[in-house]
Amino acid sequence: MLVFGDSLCFHGPKGGLPADDARIWPNVMAEALGGSADLVAGLGWTARDAWWSITGDPRVWAELHHADAVVFAVGSMDTLPSPLPTYLRMGLRYLRPDPLRRVVRKGYLGAQPWLARLTRGRPAVLPAKLTVHYLDTAVDALRVLRPTLPIVGMLPSVHRAASYGRVHTARAGATAAMTAWSRKAGVPMLDLASVVGDHVLGGRGNPDGMHWGWEGHTDVGHAMADLIKPLLPSAP
Repeated sequence: MLVFGDSLCFHGPKGGLPADDARIWPNVMAEALGGSADLVAGLGWTARDAWWSITGDPRVWAELHHADAVVFAVGSMDTLPSPLPTYLRMGLRYLRPDPLRRVVRKGYLGAQPWLARLTRGRPAVLPAKLTVHYLDTAVDALRVLRPTLPIVGMLPSVHRAASYGRVHTARAGATAAMTAWSRKAGVPMLDLASVVGDHVLGGRGNPDGMHWGWEGHTDVGHAMADLIKPLLPSAP
């Protein structure tokens, strides 16, 4: 299983974990399907990052020859509030000298919850129409290369993150747009909110209010395996 994802794929109840940790959901999914998972992911990755990975990472090109299915586990981070335009927010890491970078980054992180509430969660990290655009472009490209390759995706998760002012107004629109696209494109989508909504909003996940505990990873892994299994050639 080739999985393109964000930090929800590899962060557990206490932080980030290596891609081969058996407890994270891509590996739970793969074990349930009797296979293995290759995770291509990064912190804050959006649908755009997944597309960039497909077009620019030679490891992905190699894996595509062998994958039995592809999972686009992106879209959740697209919906987060981004008071600064993405190019400015991501550019903070390049500020020099280092003391200036640390001061500016600390100031922005401190202001982000307040700004998210002030702007009511707008703009989001990536507009819904661009999330759909990058997913559609990626799926079209994969179908040119592997016409019968099963492809599935995910609808955005939920959060209660204080770092984003507990604001998530862009999620509803993104979910609607991605659902409409999935029907048109023929890409089954796992509704993360129905699987981990209570887990996250009930405070049973990571204390950051966004990432999941082991219960969430297990539930998502098995739910994704159930979604993929009927699409695989070996499925009864």
